[in-house]
Amino acid sequence: MSNRRLRIGFIPLCDATALIIAADKGFAAAEGLEIDLVREVSWANIRDKLNIGLFDGAHLIAPVAIASSLGLGHVKVPIVAPFSLGVNGNAITVSPALYASIAAAAEGSIADPLVTARALAKVVATRKSRGQDPLTFGMTFPFSTHNYHLRFWMAAGGVDPDEDVRLVVLPPPYMVESLANRHVDAFCVGAPWNSVAVDLGIGFILHFVSEILPRAAEKVLAFRSRFARENPEQLAALVRAHGRAADFVEDPANREELTSILAAPNRIGVAADVLRRTFDGRLKVSPDGAVRTDANYLMIGREGAGRPDPAQAAWLYAQMVRWGQAPLSDEMCRAAMAVFRPDLYDAALGSAAAASPGAIGAFTGPVFDPGNIAGHLSSWRIGRVPAG
Repeated sequence: MSNRRLRIGFIPLCDATALIIAADKGFAAAEGLEIDLVREVSWANIRDKLNIGLFDGAHLIAPVAIASSLGLGHVKVPIVAPFSLGVNGNAITVSPALYASIAAAAEGSIADPLVTARALAKVVATRKSRGQDPLTFGMTFPFSTHNYHLRFWMAAGGVDPDEDVRLVVLPPPYMVESLANRHVDAFCVGAPWNSVAVDLGIGFILHFVSEILPRAAEKVLAFRSRFARENPEQLAALVRAHGRAADFVEDPANREELTSILAAPNRIGVAADVLRRTFDGRLKVSPDGAVRTDANYLMIGREGAGRPDPAQAAWLYAQMVRWGQAPLSDEMCRAAMAVFRPDLYDAALGSAAAASPGAIGAFTGPVFDPGNIAGHLSSWRIGRVPAG
């Protein structure tokens, strides 16, 4: 196995934790690997540097891995993902003004995503009748879980995300500043940036993504297919190192050391207590200190979270089709699913590491069936499905 140093890019987010810990706690070194972690700001930077080979691997948002492999929105570069760096972890955060408007319009518990989606539709209609500008929501990339989570939620309440609101792309670390400057009314982003907005008194966490999709693939450890093909031993060693790192992350006894490592300016760079809330699944959701708990807010390794699930890739591809980013094609769906490589995960960590991830459900609608994307597209109320 070559001992050359590997350059791996990451964004300062909590779902980069297994990668950071694999490098900083010596799990990669124990596998004979030397890793240089490169902190980036935007997903476009990560994607481009991975695609042209400036990075050997990357902490990558799952839909970008699929889009690159399918040649959507950019050049076609086949990607493989042998390890899932995070399941869940996103949240929708809104300004105090928008929170008050949604709460006033809500008919039922504001903790229910369907109630808030319908309330949002009322807010949108009222603004339109008054000639006010559309609400603006920040998300991290057109091919992103954040984009699809926002759209899934909005559309369930009758809001057309392409006609009734504005969706704008912002790098994750810039979400908070954009909300503070009133450039956006809300955003969907991964931890810890939602909590940072709440702590600053400028945002309310409206929903965890785990309340919209109980199990949502978020980030993957991604490599160009050529790298994976030419370096199978390095790839297996990286998966093993990340498996050990994920076990370390999930052990509550390691929380203090873990959050101290992540708080460093060249890693995630926010206060350790904010990070601790994320891993404990106990988050302050409003400036007045209200707390909401969800044990599955962010899953790094437990319950099979590290094992890539091709059904999750199919769900993401279905969202691309729903919103007009991709044509409906059995061949493309198979190619999307092939990006997620549980076989490589199992080969590196052993069959005992495999776990059944369970069905993909949502707060509304039937359980997702990867074999019936056309049926789901016809049942989803709003979308941009291409004709034919």
